[in-house]
Amino acid sequence: MGATGDGKTLDTLAINKAIEAAAAAGGGTVRFPAGSYLCYSIHLKSNVALYLDQGAKIVAAETLGANGAGAYDAAEPNEWKDYQDFGHSHWHNSLIWGEGVENVSILGPGLIWGKGLSRGSGPGPRAEDPGVGNKAIALKNCHNITLRDFSILHGGHFGILATGADNLTIDNLKIDTNRDGIDIDCCRNVRVSNCLVNSPWDDGICLKSSYGLGSAKPTEFVTITNCYVTGSFQEGTALDATYKPFDPGVRVSHTGRIKFGTESNGGFRNITISNCVFEACQGLALETVDGALLEDVTITNISMRDIVNVPIFLRLGSRMRGPADTPVGKLRRVIISNIVCSNSASRASCILSGIPGHYIENVKLSNILIEHRGGGTAADAAIQPPEMENRYPEPTMFGAMPSHGFYLRHVKDIEMSNVEVVAMKDDARAPFVLDDVRGADFDHIETPAFKDVPTFVLNNVEDFNLHQCKTAPDTRIEKADHKQI
Repeated sequence: MGATGDGKTLDTLAINKAIEAAAAAGGGTVRFPAGSYLCYSIHLKSNVALYLDQGAKIVAAETLGANGAGAYDAAEPNEWKDYQDFGHSHWHNSLIWGEGVENVSILGPGLIWGKGLSRGSGPGPRAEDPGVGNKAIALKNCHNITLRDFSILHGGHFGILATGADNLTIDNLKIDTNRDGIDIDCCRNVRVSNCLVNSPWDDGICLKSSYGLGSAKPTEFVTITNCYVTGSFQEGTALDATYKPFDPGVRVSHTGRIKFGTESNGGFRNITISNCVFEACQGLALETVDGALLEDVTITNISMRDIVNVPIFLRLGSRMRGPADTPVGKLRRVIISNIVCSNSASRASCILSGIPGHYIENVKLSNILIEHRGGGTAADAAIQPPEMENRYPEPTMFGAMPSHGFYLRHVKDIEMSNVEVVAMKDDARAPFVLDDVRGADFDHIETPAFKDVPTFVLNNVEDFNLHQCKTAPDTRIEKADHKQI
């Protein structure tokens, strides 16, 4: 293809010419043999595959000047940019990007190294500056896309940002990066499988539904399976399998999780997550705060270890970053089952929280074992968490929680069965606290029995049923303003 692959010469022009020639011939494969290909923006074309051979590296060049030879493509205008973060509003300012393309693949065992990319915040060039690139791969309004077998190191703000990409397959990728690993935004029919994502400073695999395309398009018909997400290791050491932990004293958020949100204008529908492993990161987060529906979701067979805050977080809020007069969304019909979590942090419990007048609805939790470090105090048990209806949603937003297992607020029709909560140290908080809950069925519940600590605290609860709990009697309550069991 005419590129040098010497790691010193810019190969952008030669690579783009090869892609254009393949497209003009009706399609084909542009092959990258072993070598280091220093590049600015590479333009994907319909019916063209990129194949990265063993030893092949596409390397993001450092930004040398604004809008010149040493610059990435400019961020394209977007009249809806105020409704989501800068990174979600632009695609052309990337190492590899495609808009409106179809039948495109990036394949092979090689590496994409975002060496010169901005992470979008913090030290280094700002993503908003002319000539700066901030994504390894960006896709906008594409279909029939396959990303398979390669690795991404240091991917910038996004290792992969796919917006409006339908019929998208992401398989067997290894991503070791300084912010988000994979973001799937306003996409339909997506399969993510067999991926490793180490993303200590941001989310590992994240579903979004922004307003970046100028409409509220949902992310729907998505499967995520057989993936390992972590925020545990120094960047690069998951790729070389040395798995080096951070040095003591290094401040790391250990995010690394699977999440829905925060951009949540178009909604999330018909999604399954299965057979995934979380390590030293945050847990599952399902969030809709900008007017979207989040519904018809199943999550099963998840193993978690060393979770840094909350294993399970469901949030319906009213930040409402989007067009005026959009109503508050809904979070409903969610099934979470077969979850095991060990050595989780204890300051906050699992949280399911709607807002006044807007309930999380129809949730089933079953076959769940959560072991946490314990140590909650009587003062923690007396906490009344603030509502924070319009805040950016994060599990830490409420601070310490009054429960050490599950905190349920503004929830309607919830079932929990075969749930065990284990505290590694005595905890003065109740395992379960319910505030403004309508219709709650608990069956086969196992929790520690600490002196003078109730199993359930009920505040403004209706239609409560408890069966076969070792630390509390079978109970049926039509209405309870304030009650402990």
